[in-house]
Amino acid sequence: MIKIVWSINDINKYQTGSLPDDAVKIETPQSVGDLMKKAVPIAAILCVFLFIAMLCKTIICKTVVISPIFILVGFTFGFLLLIIHEWLHGIVYPKGADVTIGRIKGKTTFVALASYPLKRNRFILMCLLPFVLGLVPFILFVISPAEFRVFNGLNFGMACMGMVSPFPDVFNVLAVLRNSEKSDSIMFYKNDMYRFLKFLVDCTVDQIGKYKSATQNILEK
Repeated sequence: MIKIVWSINDINKYQTGSLPDDAVKIETPQSVGDLMKKAVPIAAILCVFLFIAMLCKTIICKTVVISPIFILVGFTFGFLLLIIHEWLHGIVYPKGADVTIGRIKGKTTFVALASYPLKRNRFILMCLLPFVLGLVPFILFVISPAEFRVFNGLNFGMACMGMVSPFPDVFNVLAVLRNSEKSDSIMFYKNDMYRFLKFLVDCTVDQIGKYKSATQNILEK
């Protein structure tokens, strides 16, 4: 279930799920601010990529392809979509998971908070899904005619916000890829991220009953 809290004072309050005994901590920055600082190189790489894309289109078309003022308009619109960015994180979690979306008090930082285990591939999907908010306008920018300068400016501005804003999520994905196995499950707990093997955690009572019945039938044979 996804709920919205407009002002979040303490992240820990919303990330206190049931942490398995075999959970192993993945070393990550201890606060959102520290995470942002550590992930700055990723943001820089994404910015350079976008600049090169615009430069290449300008060179190929041999004309100005963007209306500069509309880059700012698109960037602003992209900022307003940050709540959708967080919602895209939230929809990857199962229905039974409690996901809280909101803004950190006193900052312009929006977050999606949950303390629920996800298989590693699903966790990576959860982290990277908001990229669609940047990829779609980026593709539109690339394929649109050079003379559509206003349209190009809007899409380029939205692409900048949509593709650069997930840079802390990319940092988390890289940390998970470096420090976990494909069979692991990943979850947030308070300010930390953990990995662990997960076997019957996802099983419902009915599923466990099926396993027992199947085992009993085999023994009887």
